[in-house]
Amino acid sequence: MSAPAAPATGPYRRTPLAPFAAAVTGVGLVTAAGTGVGAAWHGVTEGLVPSVGPRPELAELPCDFFYSVTDCDPREVLGVAAQRLMDRFAQLAVIAAREAVADAGLDPSVWDSGRVGIVIGSAHGGLPFYDEQHAALTERGARRVSPKLAPLSVVNGAASSVSLDLGVRGPSQAVSTACSSGTVAIGTAHQMLRSGACDIVIAGGAESTCTRLLIASACSLKAVSTRREDPRAACRPFDTHRDGFVVGEGAGLLVLEHPDHARARGATVRAHVSGYGASSDAHSAVAPDPDGLGIERALRTALADAGLAPADVGHVNAHGTSTLSNDLIEAAMLRRVLGESPLVTSTKAMTGHTLGAAGGIEAALTVLALQHQLVPPTVNLDAPDPLIEMDVVAKEARSAAFECAVKTSLGFGGHNAALVLTRA
Repeated sequence: MSAPAAPATGPYRRTPLAPFAAAVTGVGLVTAAGTGVGAAWHGVTEGLVPSVGPRPELAELPCDFFYSVTDCDPREVLGVAAQRLMDRFAQLAVIAAREAVADAGLDPSVWDSGRVGIVIGSAHGGLPFYDEQHAALTERGARRVSPKLAPLSVVNGAASSVSLDLGVRGPSQAVSTACSSGTVAIGTAHQMLRSGACDIVIAGGAESTCTRLLIASACSLKAVSTRREDPRAACRPFDTHRDGFVVGEGAGLLVLEHPDHARARGATVRAHVSGYGASSDAHSAVAPDPDGLGIERALRTALADAGLAPADVGHVNAHGTSTLSNDLIEAAMLRRVLGESPLVTSTKAMTGHTLGAAGGIEAALTVLALQHQLVPPTVNLDAPDPLIEMDVVAKEARSAAFECAVKTSLGFGGHNAALVLTRA
């Protein structure tokens, strides 16, 4: 790798802390592209877009489809009794957490549970259960509202459910920064390990918002694709004919460990989280800063945190939402900071935009890209937007040699976050 960049001035001052690389020892994935790391990685690298049809409950909306998890029934995995105590986003988080912990070779019955933390991001929390209970109130009266509304609908439901399921007694918290929630959760975990607060942190994002209310709102905002005649081709990041994203659900969690802890137990390390940066646009509740200065600040901060230079970055898993303004703003920022050489991809066409879970899922895919030295494709990229001057990997996965990758995320309200991940 090249020499670290000189300490930046102004808004990009280098953090005074020495670089710290958290070890990624476990990955768990539940996505529309596949449940489990193997299935999800296969689906994403093969560019397999979920098969979807029109949803009857969305018939009157401009968008009548979404991407859901179809190869995993939480009732079978968790049991009916346990499943009823969680909203769907928390169910998906528990399934992903179990896989990540097993992948890390950890045994919750013997670990020091007080030194294990949890940080899980979600934009909306238990929206399906909230919708269900609102219907019960309006249609059948107050007495039919469940007493479980509060514990099942709150944003910390995923973190709480994972803590209960695995017996984690260290710090457990939820992060809600809209579509950057999962990325911020992993960055927060990185900071917790650096500070010495934990030896292990389970971090990422979980979301399930495939509801009539959410999609109706997204239609009103003109954020989702209305390509009803061909929903598999609807999400098309960086394509000239993009018209919005497709809502998806899922969970992506990493097991992060202090490198000393991972080394002491002889853990297999998949990759490292080496840098984190976050910022706020202070521009709009729904639109990103048109100059991309907020996400640029987050990315430059993450690079400085890792002690790396822009020239070190070989791959970017972009936010890439398939919306007109987001794709242009993000691509221009990436070109300005990193040049045109990194291989850029957006995996949302295979998973859907999972909102608060997106950063967790996409960080996990970036870990796998580093490990396998393979960049997943950006599918449906038939007519690349000529204004996007980056090397976007289209149609087919591309093998490449790279030691450093970046994950960027932008969220409603101007919440930006970036992670720098490095090869083990």
